[in-house]
Amino acid sequence: MVQPILTFLGAAGTVTGSRFLVEGGGARVLVDAGLYQGLATLRRRNWEDFPVDPASLDEVVLTHAHLDHTGYLPRLVKEGFSGPVRCTQETAELVAIVLRDSAHLQEEDAAYANKQGFSKHHPALPLYDAEDVERTLPLLEPVPLDEEVAIAGGTTLRLLPAGHILGSATVHLTVDGHRILFSGDLGRPHHPLLRPPADPPASDTVVVESTYGDREHPEPDPHRLAAVVRRTIGRGGSVLVPAFAVDRTELVLMELRRLVEAGEVPRVPVFVDSPMALAALRVYERAIAGGSPQVRDDLSRRSGIFDPGQLHTASTPAQSRELNAPEHPCIIISASGMAAGGRIVHHLEHMLPDPRHTVVLTGYQAAGTRGRQLLEGARDVKIHGRYVRVRAEVVSIEDLSVHSDAGETLAWLSRSPEVPGTTYVVHGEPESSDALVRRIRDELDWNAVVPRYGERVLID
Repeated sequence: MVQPILTFLGAAGTVTGSRFLVEGGGARVLVDAGLYQGLATLRRRNWEDFPVDPASLDEVVLTHAHLDHTGYLPRLVKEGFSGPVRCTQETAELVAIVLRDSAHLQEEDAAYANKQGFSKHHPALPLYDAEDVERTLPLLEPVPLDEEVAIAGGTTLRLLPAGHILGSATVHLTVDGHRILFSGDLGRPHHPLLRPPADPPASDTVVVESTYGDREHPEPDPHRLAAVVRRTIGRGGSVLVPAFAVDRTELVLMELRRLVEAGEVPRVPVFVDSPMALAALRVYERAIAGGSPQVRDDLSRRSGIFDPGQLHTASTPAQSRELNAPEHPCIIISASGMAAGGRIVHHLEHMLPDPRHTVVLTGYQAAGTRGRQLLEGARDVKIHGRYVRVRAEVVSIEDLSVHSDAGETLAWLSRSPEVPGTTYVVHGEPESSDALVRRIRDELDWNAVVPRYGERVLID
């Protein structure tokens, strides 16, 4: 019997572009089909030929709906993939929103680059378009959580709750008797909305994320965001929150509601300016109202938890443009969370030069993104082909992170009923992955390595 092979086609040495190819049992299964984001050297990989013929892939399995795990799917379909895409029901609903938005933004960005003439490519083209997305969505096949499902080549698939975002799951495959576990993005034990990650099942090989593999999250400060909002409004400014449309927007709204109800911040208009975030919000509301098994018991079947009191939506481009120069203090939540694209970029272009305003970063900022530049104290950032001066206050608040930190990841791994043969540490910048490997070796006494991009290994 030929031993199954695992190939690292993404998220190796970087935090984006998750793509892991499992070959065994006469089948090819790709776990996650993520888009590379951030550094230009990484983004160029999106345009390279996929290492195997996409038409030769039998299945794709998704851990969750974020773009760096799903955003390459329409490109695979464009190049010939036509097999089923397995995921949870909630992930299927969110993926439809995420991919449609991704195609729209790529088409807009290409058109804008061609109009302004700042692209190196003539003409600038999107990686895929709306038609490619609509050909992709019928391939989504939801599977229940915590049930064994037979997929291509006799491989068995089992999805377990990951506690990262709604619908997120760890992926457990059994291929020719070999068991391999993919953590996907692992959530925290105390997500404000979701139940914690399920314990890892017995596995021969583990592939684990390391986004925060070199650090521990600080103790939550329930008053920090309130202080930021109060001082910004006090100087006549507005608070701009780049937020991931899926999950982070929901958590920011929940926190603002808590602060308003506690009297810690004044009641000011709160705008959600992202069609994708508004669509995702409806998915979350349905999951809560319907008592989804992923939602915490104390929040299940409740309503209104996302309304801070003066909630407004900016659905149209015209409504969004009005927020570029707010006439009165307000809070604007807009995508993308790393300020890499979307409506947030236009708001930053207009609001960064004004010292009255504040930009609040609430999530991980990958290398090469505008969010990372702002986090590191950039005095100027490049937007739409020109540099914009940063005079606004920039604040990072890590309390809302839904990625496990190093200690939480170690604790999750330690609950495995068996010691795996090898643990591969991925989805992290080099220092994060290296640090987590050291801790796994030192504290768990497991065999752990950081794989190279494109590396092929035998599954234990």
